[in-house]
Amino acid sequence: MKILLVALISCLAYLSTSSESNLYYISEATIKFRSEAPLEVISAESNKLLGVIDPEKRTFAFTVQNSSFEGFNNSLQKVHFNENYMESDKYPLMGFKGKIIEDVDFTVPGEYQVRAKGFLNVHGIVKERIIRAKVTSAEGAIKLASDFTVLLKDHNIRVPKVVHEKIASEIKVVVTAELRKK
Repeated sequence: MKILLVALISCLAYLSTSSESNLYYISEATIKFRSEAPLEVISAESNKLLGVIDPEKRTFAFTVQNSSFEGFNNSLQKVHFNENYMESDKYPLMGFKGKIIEDVDFTVPGEYQVRAKGFLNVHGIVKERIIRAKVTSAEGAIKLASDFTVLLKDHNIRVPKVVHEKIASEIKVVVTAELRKK
C-alpha cells in the first residue's frame, strides 16, 4: 500500500501546478505485457495502473507497481520477473509522464489519435519516448488505448544466455484506461 501511495503522490507532484478540478484520474485500467520468444510466450497484466491527465495543459503521469502483474504461465515466472529482471525491490515502479503533442480540446467529444512525448521509466532507466495513443473524449470521461514496445537493452534488463530463447528482447505493451474527474 505504501508503494501505491508513493506512486500516486509522484503522479500528482508532476502535475502540481494544475488545478485539482481540471484533472482526470484513472477509474479503471489495464496494462499488459507480452514476450514472444522462440521457445516461450510470457504474458501478464495489472489493473493497478494509476494515472492522471490535465486536459487543459495536455500533461499526464502514469505509474504501476511492478509486483502487481499477474497471469504468468507459472508462479516461478512471476518470481523471476520481480527478482531477476525488474528487480522490483530496488525499482518498485515503472511509469510514463509527459505531454500530449497534439493540440486537442478534450471537452469536445470525439476520437483523437495523439502522440504522447515524455519519459518512460522502466527498471530505473529513464528514456525519452513518443508513444501513440487513441483517446476518446465523451460524457465526462477520457478513454485511452495504446500499444508500444519496450526494448530490454534500453532499460538495462539483462537476460542470461541460458534463457535467451525463452524471453524476447522486445516486449509488447498494451494499455487501456478510463479516466474521470473526481
